[in-house]
Amino acid sequence: MKTVTLSTLQASKRAGETFSCLTAYDASFAHVASQAGIEVLLVGDSLGMVLQGHASTLPVTLDDICYHTRSVARAKGTSLLMADLPFMSNASQERLLQDAGALMRAGAEMIKIEGEAWLADGIRELTRRGVPVCAHMGLTPQTVYQLGGYKVQGRDAVRAEQMIADAHELVAAGASVILLECVPASLGRAMREALDVPVIGIGAGPDVDGQILVMHDVLGVSLGRTPRFVKNFLAEADSIENAFRAYHEAVKARHFPAAEHSF
Repeated sequence: MKTVTLSTLQASKRAGETFSCLTAYDASFAHVASQAGIEVLLVGDSLGMVLQGHASTLPVTLDDICYHTRSVARAKGTSLLMADLPFMSNASQERLLQDAGALMRAGAEMIKIEGEAWLADGIRELTRRGVPVCAHMGLTPQTVYQLGGYKVQGRDAVRAEQMIADAHELVAAGASVILLECVPASLGRAMREALDVPVIGIGAGPDVDGQILVMHDVLGVSLGRTPRFVKNFLAEADSIENAFRAYHEAVKARHFPAAEHSF
């Protein structure tokens, strides 16, 4: 398998094909996921919840993300490696650049940051310095307390239109990928059609360019309520690698997510 790059994702979008993404936090699972065909690995700040047992992603530090990024980078195979900028990395432009630089030195090949149009200046500066950026929109877990919980975003037409406008602004600033979390399937489709860059969805319906899930959810390991957009792929597999492969193949065939996983 050829090494996956940003150009690979862009070509996939142009061809109307989908690609699979999965979180990974250590070398062993990164290796298994890459062997199963997963195209993008994300060292997500979700590690604060699934590894550290926190109630949100906010306690995760830059050192945490860097540690796990270095671990995944050693065994990621041909997968593209993306890493989350943690809570308050966007507190200032100087901190944003420093934190992104630390993640790239740790082995990340793209960084992901949560926010909307106000992120444009920061994304512009990152892009000027050679840092590929994925802008995370919709339900942004780092603002969960401001949102009042883990709720579907963009349900009304006005809000959906504003999100698309914000995405255009972020892409114009240099964002290479948009990630949409917990939005109606209709908005996921509209976002994909409106943008020239790949759109990754998690709870954003089937009509986006790529799908991502938290690794633990794919394996049916959950500490709380299972989100609607999740499917346990291990339930019908005889190994973790085959569960990852089943997820990858379901995404590529557009069999996942199905209607019951969408809003």
